[in-house]
Amino acid sequence: MKRLPQMALLPDGKRLHLQDGPIDLIIEAKGNKREMRAAYDAAARRFTGLLDELCEELIELRTAADPARCALNGVVARRMHAAVAPFAAEHFITPMAAVAGSVAEEILGAMLGAARLDRAYVNNGGDIALHLMDGEQFTIGLMDRPDHLGVMQTFTIEANDAARGIATSGRHGRSFSLGIADAVTVLARTASQADAAATIIANAVDLPGHPAIVRCPANELQPDTDLGARLVTRAVGELRTEEIDDALRAGVNRAQQLLVAGLIEGAALRLLGETAAVGSTGIRASLPTVHGITVESTSACLIGSEADR
Repeated sequence: MKRLPQMALLPDGKRLHLQDGPIDLIIEAKGNKREMRAAYDAAARRFTGLLDELCEELIELRTAADPARCALNGVVARRMHAAVAPFAAEHFITPMAAVAGSVAEEILGAMLGAARLDRAYVNNGGDIALHLMDGEQFTIGLMDRPDHLGVMQTFTIEANDAARGIATSGRHGRSFSLGIADAVTVLARTASQADAAATIIANAVDLPGHPAIVRCPANELQPDTDLGARLVTRAVGELRTEEIDDALRAGVNRAQQLLVAGLIEGAALRLLGETAAVGSTGIRASLPTVHGITVESTSACLIGSEADR
């Protein structure tokens, strides 16, 4: 018998909360009441047992991805591998780098398979799978840091935009980071792609060997981490303006490569009060542009949120 996760409508009566172990989803569907009910029922059915499916292949999911071969069996596990595979030849990356986005994508797919909806999203801790019909839109909140509250600026994804996935990575997030970015938010065509790309870009925002950056082996902080003994960032001290620019430029260069390759639609990179943005989406529209790269020194960064509830 499958373990039943926690399921409840939130007090607004519009959004569904699903939680099982580390997976914590906020879901909202827009449509007529019958379709919304069908969508939420489908989400609950698919969510039940999903964590167990992932745990059955956890050892392989925590192993460096093979860029040419996938030995995983589960639908979500295989989606996780597909999302990280484009990066696996050049970087150490495991399918776990795309777990949050892949789960959000799976639940949204179940909802859309059961109901006709005008708009829907599945928010898995800030990694969001999104559905927009014509005329619909979704607003992303700009925040100082992922671990700080308070929306300071917003931009909007329109129905005719290609992006349907949003993900944020960085040293203040739920997972460890090899880089020093406070936050990197990525828009991509799917949530799983955004999740994997955010990890890669956040790792690229870095100043290797800098004495102001404190690092330690990941497995000293979490023994079962998929990163093993790789050094992860624990603190970033004072950096000169030109050093911040150098670190952001490294991330921007990586983001531009992914943009050209069609792996992302846009990205916003945040480090110590500076923000750089890449892409032709609403990210660029929300910030002043200089030579195709957007830079802002005010205190705002991008993190996925359902700011337009």
